[in-house]
Amino acid sequence: MISTSDFRTGLTLEVDNDVYQIVEFQHVKPGKGAAFVRTKMRNMRTGSVIERTFNPNEKFPPARIERQTVQYLYNDGENFNVMNNETFDQFAISAADMGDAVKWLKENMNLTIATYNGAIMGVELPNTVELEVTDTAPGIKGDTASGGGKPATLETGAVINVPFFVNVGDILQVDTRTGSYIKRV
Repeated sequence: MISTSDFRTGLTLEVDNDVYQIVEFQHVKPGKGAAFVRTKMRNMRTGSVIERTFNPNEKFPPARIERQTVQYLYNDGENFNVMNNETFDQFAISAADMGDAVKWLKENMNLTIATYNGAIMGVELPNTVELEVTDTAPGIKGDTASGGGKPATLETGAVINVPFFVNVGDILQVDTRTGSYIKRV
């Protein structure tokens, strides 16, 4: 059992039959009254962040999140098929379990899958990916100092805002956490 005095950033635990990861915590000892622990926790299933306070004597069971590295192989229309890099077992992941990771997936890309009691809690992508631009408006000569941008469709179907000098066929490095353009490769 994990006591509130053992809280630290990144710790995963079960609260109210759900799995949470601590994002922030603060032990508070007011001048009057009892001490308490104020936390921000991320629900591992939904990704939502909640704020909650706990009494200092509360205890919770730990949640053991297992992570495995897999390679994305292909999409069969309904599911995304992956292969475990250690055992070479292939299995399918539903689009709901993949979440927003779908718009950055490229064949043969390595992913990390977080599971809890056999259920997929989330998919972690590399921080950056390199994708080709398949559609964008043509660049206007001399329009580089305006500081604006234009939408560009990438090979995975994702649409991001890019600088005016980016053209169809360019390979871009994109931040998967924010969905923003980093540089042209």
